[in-house]
Amino acid sequence: MTPYDVPLEAAGFTFRVRVYPAAEPTGAVVVWLHGGAFMFGSIEMPEADEVAKRFGDHGVTAVSVDYTLAPLDALPDLDTADAPEGMPSAEQIQAEIAAAGPRARFPVASLQSVAAFDWAVAYAASFGGDPARVGLGGASAGGNLAAGAAVRLRNRGGASPAALLLAYPVLHSQLPPAGEELAALLVGLPAMLTFPPEQTRAFNRNSVGDEALLADPTAFPAGHDQRGLPPTVIVTAERDRLRTSAEAWAAELALAGVDVAIRTERAALHGFLNEVGDAAALRTVARFAAAL
Repeated sequence: MTPYDVPLEAAGFTFRVRVYPAAEPTGAVVVWLHGGAFMFGSIEMPEADEVAKRFGDHGVTAVSVDYTLAPLDALPDLDTADAPEGMPSAEQIQAEIAAAGPRARFPVASLQSVAAFDWAVAYAASFGGDPARVGLGGASAGGNLAAGAAVRLRNRGGASPAALLLAYPVLHSQLPPAGEELAALLVGLPAMLTFPPEQTRAFNRNSVGDEALLADPTAFPAGHDQRGLPPTVIVTAERDRLRTSAEAWAAELALAGVDVAIRTERAALHGFLNEVGDAAALRTVARFAAAL
């Protein structure tokens, strides 16, 4: 079925969701958030569009969120000097995303994520969904937004995600240290794919603006009370510096009594959901659909 856009408003900003109705709906729905260091990305990128279509193959209707991006203040910290072939330069990235519309820092995208979830629950029946089977998920920075929204929903009470589905997310404002095994796997990768802690922290700080907000559990949930969060499925990339964040947070969830499963895609790099037809990407969407 043909996807369609729905305009919404939250936190003083207009945004939209794109609904991908499953041709043969099972009743499951996922509200999905793309990644991009909080500053980049759109619902047109494969990590949003292709993922949403693949959810449909499993009978899951996807609601892709075109949330308001953060300002570009951290762009100079993005080292593209040795970017892989085919990756855009910093100048190309800046030109591409300059037309993304109004920008705003936390908590705008976080509140929009909650609003998108609430909309999906309210209208699930209109596209063959079950309001009790609406999941919330995302990749990279989108995984952060999904997790933060889950914390907001838990604190608020009422409708809660049927499952939290995260691909290579960042849950810490400062990445946990990498062990020898991961450090060895990162050798030889372009700098921009190794996520140096100082660069990642610059992106994270840019997303919130105020340094004090890095400690807000709805901005970066790691290190806070995880009790009462939804059943969670996490998929990481083996050769990804952000893997330390996902692994540490999964341990926190388990200790808090949250039903959590974590899987590592061997040899995969961060952002593999952007690779159309990639086997790891197809497996990941299938795992997420099964959780719903």
